[in-house]
Amino acid sequence: MNEPTGPLKGFRILDLTTVLFGPFGTQTLGDWGAEIIKVETLTGDTWRTSGQFRNRGMSGQFMATNRNKRSIALDLKHPDGKEVLRRLIPTVDALVSNIRPAGLARLGFGYETCAALNPKIVFAVATGFGQDGPWRARPAFDEIIQAASGFASAMGTDEEPAFVPSLIGDKICGMALTSAVTAALLHRERTGEGQMVEVPMLETLAAFNSIEMFGGMAFVPPIGPSGCKRMKARRPVRTKDGWLTMLPYSGANWCAFFEAVGHPECVEEFSVRDPVARARNIDRIYDRMRDIAPSRTTAEWEELLLSIDVPHTGFAKLSEVMEQPHLKAVELFQELDHPSEGKIRQARPPARFAASPASIRRLPPRLGQHTREVLREVGYADGEIEKLVEEKAVGVAAG
Repeated sequence: MNEPTGPLKGFRILDLTTVLFGPFGTQTLGDWGAEIIKVETLTGDTWRTSGQFRNRGMSGQFMATNRNKRSIALDLKHPDGKEVLRRLIPTVDALVSNIRPAGLARLGFGYETCAALNPKIVFAVATGFGQDGPWRARPAFDEIIQAASGFASAMGTDEEPAFVPSLIGDKICGMALTSAVTAALLHRERTGEGQMVEVPMLETLAAFNSIEMFGGMAFVPPIGPSGCKRMKARRPVRTKDGWLTMLPYSGANWCAFFEAVGHPECVEEFSVRDPVARARNIDRIYDRMRDIAPSRTTAEWEELLLSIDVPHTGFAKLSEVMEQPHLKAVELFQELDHPSEGKIRQARPPARFAASPASIRRLPPRLGQHTREVLREVGYADGEIEKLVEEKAVGVAAG
């Protein structure tokens, strides 16, 4: 393993999260230099078998959210499994869990208990719904949160909602979790004070969605309907031989666009210099752009739009994103040699830190790969570890 170099180097975090929301957040903390100990059940994170895999338990989706972690397998219903976690808690800076808080408390690891073991601990819970609300005990998945937050309505219509074809709620909330834990660690460094942190999915996604989708409801009383008309007008543009997104954004952009394509009369017809009038006419403006688009090939459009500095890009197929010229040049996607899974492809940490670079130091772990190693670090002798394995209080990787 390479030594950590990221800005969170030196922090140690217990990761009791599964599937996507929590693991994506803790992986980023690991990418940024923190040491992450992933605590799994004896059967492992269910995300291990979600999606495609060469070997059971090591799916591509799991590996995309669990690098830079060590995996230990514990039965937290077994007294000796609980004791392992009790020994670990005083050694860490933060504990991150997406077990529902009431369930975690029933296991004997609520905030008060953990804070008694480690008064400076940052205790972060990734929940579906805020724990001070009536839905606090409900289970939550991405589709549930997209539906309840209004995201599905924005994606489709009020009459026919539609889901974003991506687990966007989990991933947005995962990034919020990373930010919240980092902020709490900064507070602790400044004050010496640990605290409980909650990142609820519904509140996070509803707040995220409200920025442009509140529309007239951003005022009290409302001055217009909710939603963002311009968002609904956005559609791919068909060219003579394919598709393009072109996005004249400012008044200057629109003037340059209509003059370059030989329709200067549209500048006054649609009042494109005035942002308020332009917004009012946006459907007609986009319709005219789509009428004009088939007159040129995609390559011809890209050459023209680049020459007049109008934002644009072609469309990359999912299967071709890794060959996108910019992403290839910055080496976002990297091929790594995994000891059990062979060659794998992953996106490197996208955030760049000039003085403390993020890095991939550990490849995604097999279930229980580091159980013995971590137990030795908290004082267990080899004989004690083997007894715990025999009693099924802990699990270790096969082979």
